[in-house]
Amino acid sequence: MMAALAVLSTSSYYFTKCEFSVHSKKPLILQKREILIQSPNHCGNRRRIEVSKVTSEDGFVIVEDDLQALLAILPQDLRDNLLNEPRKSELLEVVLDLGRLPEARFLGVSGGKYLRNSEVSLKELEEAQNAVGEFGGDNRAGIEGTLHRISAIRSRKGSIVGLTCRVGRAVSGHVDMVLDLLQYQESILFLGRPGVGKTTVMREMARVLADELHKRVVIVDTSNEIGGDGDIPHAAIGGARRMQVPKPSLQHKVMIEAVENHTPEVIIVDEIGTEAEALACRSIAERGVMLIGTAHGERLENIIKNHTLSDLIGGVETVTLGDDEARARRSQKSILERKAPATFPFLIEMRERHYWVTHRTERSVDMLLHGKTPFVEIRRRDDQFQVLIERWQPYDGQGI
Repeated sequence: MMAALAVLSTSSYYFTKCEFSVHSKKPLILQKREILIQSPNHCGNRRRIEVSKVTSEDGFVIVEDDLQALLAILPQDLRDNLLNEPRKSELLEVVLDLGRLPEARFLGVSGGKYLRNSEVSLKELEEAQNAVGEFGGDNRAGIEGTLHRISAIRSRKGSIVGLTCRVGRAVSGHVDMVLDLLQYQESILFLGRPGVGKTTVMREMARVLADELHKRVVIVDTSNEIGGDGDIPHAAIGGARRMQVPKPSLQHKVMIEAVENHTPEVIIVDEIGTEAEALACRSIAERGVMLIGTAHGERLENIIKNHTLSDLIGGVETVTLGDDEARARRSQKSILERKAPATFPFLIEMRERHYWVTHRTERSVDMLLHGKTPFVEIRRRDDQFQVLIERWQPYDGQGI
């Protein structure tokens, strides 16, 4: 089949038979400057921080928000080591485990780098814990005014024996991959392994929907990962509003509260993982509110087989066919069928940061349940960082 080239258009909504679509992206210039954070601090004043605006290897602009704030909770020798690290702009996280060597991990690199030859002591962990403050029920904490995340590992007695200090960055450029889908105001579910960039996409989509498409956007931020720690949300989410969740187990209640009390047009929720949250998503979608969410799983078939989350894609039930119908279909009498309309009409598998597989959820689910191979859209970036959309591609996932 010959590949045709076209500009992103409304035809993408129907997965029309145009194989490639290109969205241009101008080259970006490396620069370092001071920016004025739009959110006021607790004293009512605006605060000025230094950020680095860097074009990364994969074409995104990384805004590094106050790395010093994260390094400040580390022991002095580790702080000095990382400040002199040539790959500082690519730092992903710092791991401190009791009795082990401290380790730094970097974007796009397997393994890590030991930061010194002596092991992490209990005193150093306690000092880092005191600098961070109180951890929530999910063993996560943040640094106010930043997107950094600190996660704790506890012993059986409840004491902290390990810390994962993850660098939080506001990254622009991801939303180009789905910009054409946002205009249809239909819900989108993202799947992908940890670290592939799902939360980063949520953050940028919140900003674009609120500031550029002028939607009333509410973020249900369970672990303060999207909007950052503290009562004032990070400027990276633009004009979107943020509702914090007291406990992870209450996320579904806050989702319903957001709809009932704040009249949103769009709700953004990260890490949908329980049956109550899946039911809350259905309730919200039935009220005509657009949902942008992420769920645990890498492929569509993971959600279909997950009894807790399968309601997100319409649910699955066993149907018994009559003899004539079974013969007409050339199938067994007991088959699997989709139970209801999908809560999320679009489902995107984030295989890599710049390689996404897009499903029309109901169509793909029905074909997989019938043992057929659905056709999908492949969204990726080429060597020039332009967005290419390859339509009518056979899905490479497993059947049900």
